[in-house]
Amino acid sequence: MDEDIFLTISGIQHFAYCRRRWALMFIECAWEDNELTTSGTLMHERVHDPLITEKRRGLLTSREMPVYSHALGVRGHCDVVEFHMDEAGVVIFGRDDKWLPCPVEYKRGKAQSNNSDRLQLCAQAMCLEEMLLCPPIPIAYIYYGETKRREAVALDNNLRDQVRSIVEEMRGYCTQGHTPRVKPNRSCASCSLKHICVPKLPTSSVSTYINKRIKEGSA
Repeated sequence: MDEDIFLTISGIQHFAYCRRRWALMFIECAWEDNELTTSGTLMHERVHDPLITEKRRGLLTSREMPVYSHALGVRGHCDVVEFHMDEAGVVIFGRDDKWLPCPVEYKRGKAQSNNSDRLQLCAQAMCLEEMLLCPPIPIAYIYYGETKRREAVALDNNLRDQVRSIVEEMRGYCTQGHTPRVKPNRSCASCSLKHICVPKLPTSSVSTYINKRIKEGSA
C-alpha cells in the first residue's frame, strides 16, 4: 500500500472512542486543547526520548519507536517497546542475543470501559510483528497515569479482528471525506473539540428545526 495514504495508529483510539471526533481531527484537521489533553501531552513528553535506549537484566527498552504495517496501511509510534531476551525471539540489528518485543502505551487517565485504548495498543503490536517478523505478541500493556498501574491486554484474535475492521471503516470515511453526525453522550462534556463539534446543536434537518421554531413562536 502507498505510504502516502497510511492512516495514523493514534487515530484508531480516537475513532473507537468517537467517530466524529476522529473525523474532525484527521479529516478536517481541527483541534483544540483543554486541561486533559495538555496533561496527556506533558505525560508523553516525559516518556518520549528516542535517543534513550535502556538495557538491564535481559530487558532492552526503546522509546518513541516508529512502527508501520503495510498489511493494515497504518503507521505511528510506540511510546515504549520492551524487548525481552528470549531464544524464541528475533535478532535486532546491532544487538546480541534474541529478543521478543512488547509495546507499552502510556495514557493520562484510567482504564476505559470501551476498547479504544486496547485497539490502539493491539495495532502497535501487529505493526511490530510485521516489521520484525516475530512470533505473535500475546500480551501488551497500558500504563495509566491516574492509577499509576499497568493494565495487561490480551491480544487475542477477536481484538485483532476489531483492529482490521476499524481500520477499514476509517479508510472508507477518509476516501469519502465524510465527517459522521454527532451522537451526544456524557463524554462530550470533557471533549476538547466540543466547541467545534457543538454536540448540543439539533441533529434534525434544517426544515424540521425551522418549522419547530415557527410553531413555538406562534404558540
